[in-house]
Amino acid sequence: MNPLTLFRLFFTPTRGWQDLMQSRPTMHRLYLLHVIPFALIPPAMLYVAGNNHGVMFLGLLSDTKLIMVACAFFFVQLVVVPVMASIVRQLAEVADSHPPYRDAFVLAAVAPTPLWMSPVFLIVPDIFTNIAITSIAMMASAGFIYYGIPVVFKIKEQGHALLLFGAILMAGIIAWGFLMVCTLMVWGSVQNLQFAFKATGA
Repeated sequence: MNPLTLFRLFFTPTRGWQDLMQSRPTMHRLYLLHVIPFALIPPAMLYVAGNNHGVMFLGLLSDTKLIMVACAFFFVQLVVVPVMASIVRQLAEVADSHPPYRDAFVLAAVAPTPLWMSPVFLIVPDIFTNIAITSIAMMASAGFIYYGIPVVFKIKEQGHALLLFGAILMAGIIAWGFLMVCTLMVWGSVQNLQFAFKATGA
């Protein structure tokens, strides 16, 4: 994605979405050049913060196991995006819209961008700072969705747009929760594996 377009999405979101849709990015290009690079930020920062100040107790893990947790987190993100695109496409029917999968994918790929960027602040070893930044990122992602729906799906009726916004926002919260649960499950599995090795003297 053009850096200028990304800048506009934050500060003039309607114009940013219009520029993005006019550029007609392919799904493969958007996935390779936007989703993958940005999805790398959270696991990379988890690894760095886990080594530096044990964020989320990840400092209890060895370097190798910390990499395993970070990799699992990264791959789950890559799976969630196309799945969310399918869900968004189905939800669009609530607003009497029948968008192609590509349009739903654009929204699903771009909307999480603020959430992908916020873990950069994990370098600050303060939980309240990170909670504040995450809250702002969640609001920014909600804003991306709110302003993106009328442009991406060409919905002119405000009531339909708001209905779809609520449905997508709820689905996004569930997906975010699923991502956190998967990460915690991997962390727990790796931690149990570590304790098992210690118990057997391996």
